[in-house]
Amino acid sequence: MELKNYTTFSEFHLLGLTDNRKLLPLVFTMFLSMYLITILGNLLIILAISSGSPLHTPMYLFLSILSINDICFSTVTIPKMLVNIQAKDDSISYIECLSQICFVSIFGGMENFLLAVMAYDRYVAICKPLRYTVIMNPFYCALMILFSLFLSIMDALLHSLMVLRLSFCTELEIPHFFCELAQIIKLACSDTFLNNFLVFVAAFVFGGGPVCGIIFSYIYIVSTILTIPSSGGKHRAFSTCASHLSVVSLFYGTGFGVYISSAVTDSLKNTAMASMMYSVVPPLLNPFIYSLRNREMKEALKKLFGRLIFLV
Repeated sequence: MELKNYTTFSEFHLLGLTDNRKLLPLVFTMFLSMYLITILGNLLIILAISSGSPLHTPMYLFLSILSINDICFSTVTIPKMLVNIQAKDDSISYIECLSQICFVSIFGGMENFLLAVMAYDRYVAICKPLRYTVIMNPFYCALMILFSLFLSIMDALLHSLMVLRLSFCTELEIPHFFCELAQIIKLACSDTFLNNFLVFVAAFVFGGGPVCGIIFSYIYIVSTILTIPSSGGKHRAFSTCASHLSVVSLFYGTGFGVYISSAVTDSLKNTAMASMMYSVVPPLLNPFIYSLRNREMKEALKKLFGRLIFLV
């Protein structure tokens, strides 16, 4: 079998969500709309938090970082797909593909860690309210954000460097709208044991760690809420966690859906659709979840819109 490595071929081909050329204008319009809504929604969240002094708290600091991360996550994948559809060219260079793998891993991992940090913030606020300002001080918040970014970058670089050792066959078609690590490994003709082993270990450590942190945080949160005597107090305590729980459910629910889809179906299009749900839908819906389920965010957005209307 003929082998090609990164010195003898220059590009992959992204098959996207459909091979029906007549549907491409619809796909282009749909993804362009979702991308613009994602950018606008997350920018509004960032502006509302930065302009509203009551929102200058650790919880909303983490939310603003999450919004920045969501913008970056979407920008890594969707614009390239839109350009390819517009140019009627499904190719992506080796360097671009490797860059996509790296940055998707960074921002996907960063979202994972940020959700765990936000769960810890809710744990401290509910279970240790008197010590909240001491524990969640600016230095410690910045340290958690930087450490999350560091771990995400290290994880992404490991996977990207391991891809460099792979050789590829003449079949260079990726059944997705972006370069996904698992699909690139499947295309390789050389031994992929180390790559698959690293994916498993990284998922267990960098994925399982934050998930366990979220689970244990909410176990303590629920047990604390149950000890509150008044129903009003219970409702107020739980309402501060409702938005975060919704985002966590969306992120890990779609991620689990991708895993199940790739495990139980041989349809490449179904797997591509599942990956789209994981990479596009959470950044799109996160601003709506926090703006609709959070009273303080609603008030901040109303004030922001009032200022924007006044300026216009």
